[in-house]
Order: sequence, then structure tokens, then C-alpha cells
Amino acid sequence: MTRTALALCALLLASAANAVTIVENINGIQIGPDGKLQHFGSFMIGDDGRVTQVMTNPTPRMSKFDRMINGEGRTVLPGLIDAHGHVMDLGFAALRIDVTGTRSIAELQQRLRDYAAAHPNDAWIVGFGWNQELWSEKRFPTSADLDAAVSDRPVVLERVDGHAVVANRAALKAAGVTAATQPPPGGEIHDGVFVDAAMALVNKAVPRPTQQQQDQALEKSQQILLGFGVTGVGAMSTSVDDWSSFRRAGETGRLYVRLMSYLSGTESMAAVPKPTGWLYGDQLRAVGIKLFADGALGSRGAWLKQPYADKPDSRGLQFHSDAEMLTLADTAAAGGFQVATHAIGDAANAQIIGVYEQLSHKYGRDRRWRIEHFQIADPVDIPRLAPAGIIASMQPTHQTSDRLMAEARLGPNRLAGAYAWQTVLTSGARLAFGSDFPVESPNPFPGLAAGISRQDVNGQPPGGWIPSERLSLAQALDAFTRGAAYAGFAEDKIGALEPGKWADFIIVDRDPTKVDAQSLAQTQVLETWVGGKKVWERAPSASATERGK
Repeated sequence: MTRTALALCALLLASAANAVTIVENINGIQIGPDGKLQHFGSFMIGDDGRVTQVMTNPTPRMSKFDRMINGEGRTVLPGLIDAHGHVMDLGFAALRIDVTGTRSIAELQQRLRDYAAAHPNDAWIVGFGWNQELWSEKRFPTSADLDAAVSDRPVVLERVDGHAVVANRAALKAAGVTAATQPPPGGEIHDGVFVDAAMALVNKAVPRPTQQQQDQALEKSQQILLGFGVTGVGAMSTSVDDWSSFRRAGETGRLYVRLMSYLSGTESMAAVPKPTGWLYGDQLRAVGIKLFADGALGSRGAWLKQPYADKPDSRGLQFHSDAEMLTLADTAAAGGFQVATHAIGDAANAQIIGVYEQLSHKYGRDRRWRIEHFQIADPVDIPRLAPAGIIASMQPTHQTSDRLMAEARLGPNRLAGAYAWQTVLTSGARLAFGSDFPVESPNPFPGLAAGISRQDVNGQPPGGWIPSERLSLAQALDAFTRGAAYAGFAEDKIGALEPGKWADFIIVDRDPTKVDAQSLAQTQVLETWVGGKKVWERAPSASATERGK
């Protein structure tokens, strides 16, 4: 045996007293502290579920481990982290009517009729996912459109971006909304469609989910996330009811995805007055407050510096004055919370950068101020991120979904700062990636593929959209692991398989370093492990089962 092998054996024996599991014979890939791809062949997990050793080379078989896991040469990645998702919304979207992907108002109406017929006892029909940009009509739905499908009970359907709802007449009546109702500041009403702040006029009448329904939605959401290899989430816009559901799951050992929770608005501070430490074995923490500066691009609620190219009489919706926005953010920061602010339009992003610059002077740069989405930025504002310690929390699949709409909304001459991932990194700012699920699928692999190609899963457009903003695989994977962990103050616990961090990892069906972007997008997760325990496994396909006979 060589001197190197003897030294390795001695190291393993010294560690074995506290290590019960070794994962060997793997093609391990992760991002190292230097931001570069790192390869490893095996790692050890202590009895507390944390990594104790990571070995570059295959490990000699030892006899003092309680458990050996043979990876059979398969690829292992750290558990992926979605920096921005809506955990309860994902679960409810899976349990209610889903109109995602409809291609016309007629298709939406038919889906609504079918759902109503299958659920005759539902007092309200609440659903999610319409997107008029995918329809041949290219217009918002109306109350009359919904009534033509279902008129015997209230119907409320949320737009795919969560920034508009459409309601039928029964829902309007239940909410007390009439033709004379005026939208509040930061909102608009369009023939049964309620945009941004106006959504509350209808949503106030929608029955709140029961505790049982909340817990069912959380369970469903976790199974979806684990199946896509997502072991950690920046849980945005967490309501007090959501937080209670997270706590119930933690108390009963049913919380598997690690949640870095961002409570909804400063009003949540009455129920959760200060950030919590990590709870339930580092499964849950209330870390921040989520604020909003504007709406969404699809509903023309994003606040722009110049008018919309396809609606010259509008610049979108400014939710708060500069003074109001500073007061909200300062209130959250003074309470010890991290501040994460939704900003999509270039005017909104400029406003929030200005707010964070002031807070950085007051509280210091390591409060890790977050801008959620940072979709449309004026290029002159991007260099302001790093000096103020601002993290750009972005969603790569938004670019592939939105590119045609962004071109229509902005015109060809205002795209230089659109979804500008490489420019953000080159400026010295930190980048965290997510999906904004259920607006987009929580599957991170299409996001990784979009990050490196600027193309959708079908390879469109050829050569990529604004290809200068493409990332390397290492940069994109970093944003879904170390970058997302850093954005949630969790870099000492998750984001990489390193000694002292949790053994959160996934086994996938291909090596991301050896496939093209379209193949990377089709990656399937085979197993998901959290804290050294297997929490999800893909069922064998029928063909695989037959081969095994």
C-alpha cells in the first residue's frame, strides 16, 4: 500500500468513530470555495447527518462503518437550493384547478367546466396559472368569460405571475365589488381583472384554507420539490398561517425541505417579532421580510423609467414613494430581519438600490440586502449593487419564458440590462438563482440549462437570447447552491458537501459537465437525501422493471 493510501486509511480510521455512513463509488460534482467545479469520489456522513470527510479519490473499503452506500458510479450533486419560491402556493396549485399552459380563453373555459363538474361540492373554485400572452386573443380574460363557463358559484383564478386575478360575477358579488369600486394605489381593475394592490378587493372574500388544507398543501409541495432535487428554499411571502404550518410540520417531524422563510410584509412582525434561530435541526428559520416595489411585466405592472413600448400611456405601477419604501425597509432592518424586495422594472430596481444604499450606510454591507427578480435594469444602475452589498436574486427560466414579451414591452433598444446575469456577476455582485415557483416549474435543471445557453428547453432561440449574458456551468451551479445558501445566511450549513455541513445531496441520471444544455434540462433526479437520510426516490420505470426481471 502506498504512503498516500496509508495516510488516507489512517484518516478514515480516526474519523470512523463518529462516522456511520460512507457514500462511495460516485461521480461527485460541486462548486468549490473558489467558484470552480470540484470533483470527488466519496464522502462520509456522521451520525448527526453532517459531512465529516470528502475524498477526491475512491475510498478504500473499511470495516468500521455502520453503512456503506455504493453510488454505482452515478453522479452526485449537493442538494439544490431555490433562492426564491412560494412553498404553500406550489402545494395549493397542485391541489386546485390548474389553468397553466392554456392556449386560448376557450381552453381555459373548458378546463374550468371540467373542474366544476368534477367538484360539485366546492363552494368556491380557486385556481392558478392563466397567461394571456400564450393565448391567441392576447387579452385579459373577463368576468363574462368565466361566467360563460361557471356562474353558479364564485370563481377566482390567479395569473401565472401571481400579480393579477380574474373573478366571475358571483365572486365580485361576494366581495362587494361593483362597477363603482375604485382601485387602490398600486392597483388596477380591468373588467373583472384585478392587478397587484387591487387583488385584495377580491381575495378578501375567498375563504381561508383550513389548517388541514394548509398542511396538505405543504406536504404536497415538499414532495414536488424533493422530486426535483430541491432540498432548500428561500420561502418568499410567507404568511403567518404559512409560518404556523411550517412550525406544525417541524414539530411533528414532517419538514424535509430546509426553509429560509421571508415573511410577508412588515405587518408579519407583529406575529414573528424578530428573526428566529434555526429550528428542527436546521430545517426552518424566519430570516427576512419580503417587500414589493412594483408589479409584473406580463400584467404591465412592472414600474419602468420610460413608457411601455406596447402601451405608451403607462409606465407601470409604483407601489410606494421613496420615503415610504425606505421606512418599510428600515422597519424590517431595525427588527434584525434581512430585507428582500420584489423589483422587476428598471425604475423599481433603481428605487430599491437607492433605499439599500442608505440602509447599507446605516447598518453595514453584510445585511445582504436582496432584490428579488432584478429582471429589467438600467445598465447604469448595475454597478451600484456590489458597493452596497446587494444580492441579485434572479430566476433564469423567467428569461426563457418572458423574452418575446420583454421585447414587446420594452422594444429592441431597452434590453441591455434585461435578465443580465453575466453583467451582474462581472460587476462584483452576488447572484442567487431560483425559479419563483409555481410561476415557473420548481425543476432547477431547466434553470441551469437556461443559465448556460439563454435558450429554452427546445433550443430557442438559436445561439441564445442576448448570448453575452450566458454563464458557465460553474457559475450557474454556484447560483443554485452556494449563492442561494449565502443569500439566505445559510452558507455554513448547506450549499456544498463539506465537513460540518449537512449531508443534503441528490443522485441524478447524467453528468451535467458532459451534456449539452437541452440534455441538461432533461436531467432526472433518482434519489434525494437530506441530513444523510433518503427522503425521496424515483419509482422505477416499467421498462426498467421489466429489464430487472
